[in-house]
Amino acid sequence: MFKNLWEIKAFPNVISTTWRVLLGKIPTRVCLSSKGMMLNTMLYALCQTKDESCQHIFIECPYAQSMWTLCFKWIDISFVQHNVLLMHFESLCLSQVNNEQYLLWKGVWATIVRCIWEHKNSIVFKQGVVDVEEIFQMVQVKSWQWLKHKGQPFNYSLVDWVLNPLICIRRFK
Repeated sequence: MFKNLWEIKAFPNVISTTWRVLLGKIPTRVCLSSKGMMLNTMLYALCQTKDESCQHIFIECPYAQSMWTLCFKWIDISFVQHNVLLMHFESLCLSQVNNEQYLLWKGVWATIVRCIWEHKNSIVFKQGVVDVEEIFQMVQVKSWQWLKHKGQPFNYSLVDWVLNPLICIRRFK
């Protein structure tokens, strides 16, 4: 799994964030508390329903679930979400795609993770507001940007990407 992660065609910060998330090594409240840091609360700032862990931030939180649902609708795939982060990453695949196309799709998955993390930090540190639609739009723009930058030859406009991502991925050679 980690071999595939490092082959993804995404920006290094996206890949390193995803790697740390999959290992459970990002500074969540649960992680910080386990290292002896005293915190006022362990609850996740966005939903205030459970302790802030990688599992909750990226899979269990109602906002994360809404985000994944929006992305799956956008890509036009049906997927039963796994409730274990590693299984979610491993099992999410597209049918009838070659290895390059598979790595593009995994890059979109990694971009979703990075955008959720950035939005969470914006809320915690800049008193932002939870906005799943904003996260979704960031996923669309950022994934298109890295595809244009790293995915040669990716000759699709942002409009093409937003309207038909699955076609763009499947036509990528």
